Amino acid sequence: MDLKMLKTFQTIVQHGSFIRAAEEMNYAQSTVTMQMQKLESDLGVQLIERGKKIRLTEAGRLLYEQSLPIVRDMERVQQHMSELQWGMAGSLRLGVTEPTASYRLPAVLKKFLTLYPKIRIAVEFGSTPALSERLLQGDIDLALCSAPDLGAELYFEPLFKEPFLVLMPEDHPLAKQEVVEPDQIREYPLLITSTTCPYRRKLEMVMQDAGGMPLNTMEIGSMTALKYYVAGGLGVALVPKITVDSLPEGTTARAISGELIEMTFGLLCKTSEVPLKLAGAKLYQFLKQELR
Repeated sequence: MDLKMLKTFQTIVQHGSFIRAAEEMNYAQSTVTMQMQKLESDLGVQLIERGKKIRLTEAGRLLYEQSLPIVRDMERVQQHMSELQWGMAGSLRLGVTEPTASYRLPAVLKKFLTLYPKIRIAVEFGSTPALSERLLQGDIDLALCSAPDLGAELYFEPLFKEPFLVLMPEDHPLAKQEVVEPDQIREYPLLITSTTCPYRRKLEMVMQDAGGMPLNTMEIGSMTALKYYVAGGLGVALVPKITVDSLPEGTTARAISGELIEMTFGLLCKTSEVPLKLAGAKLYQFLKQELR
């Protein structure tokens, strides 16, 4: 049973006329007549009694009532398929590292979902190595993270650089300076993130150039929690500038010298899927536009 013929049949019933149905559907009247003859032939029953005024047979009434939801559902499916094809709908799994996930992404996603309300996004948190692995396994579609250890299977497009500051208690000796040198940090207790955190690796690179990591360090598993441990007087920390826009009471932040004191963030996906398609392409381009 052809969907087009069902729609033609319903239009004839709704307008009470073959002629008006042809006008409504922009068909020749002969096309409407042929479709109805074909539909009745396929079903093996008469649906409409022809005359000055058309009347439905019992079979016609039954088909009309039961075909209405079928046509509505099929039209809805066709619309959804078209939206998927043009990237206006779909489901995406986006992996994100902190602090981007908490500080930058919410406002960007709100704008994106306002423009594309039929695209659903699941946000998953993780470190860059973990997100890289999840991409390769097909568990996520796209990641927003720091630059990974790239191989032939991953493609990374840089978007922005995240600068660092030194966060310390207000009464700390280094608070008297406008700019702190990396080697000065070695003299004080230092709060660091876990070994899987890209910030930790960046810090180790900076401190290596300054003479090595200090002996007095304390590992804090959460980047977003670091500033509260600094506020508690447990040490100083090298943190992304975006995380200290509102400082905990009793703390202050200072710039740190050196060219290495920033981290590159960007979009990561599988090389085999570049360029992304459908809804993924829409999100990829939007993130580039908003974050670059």
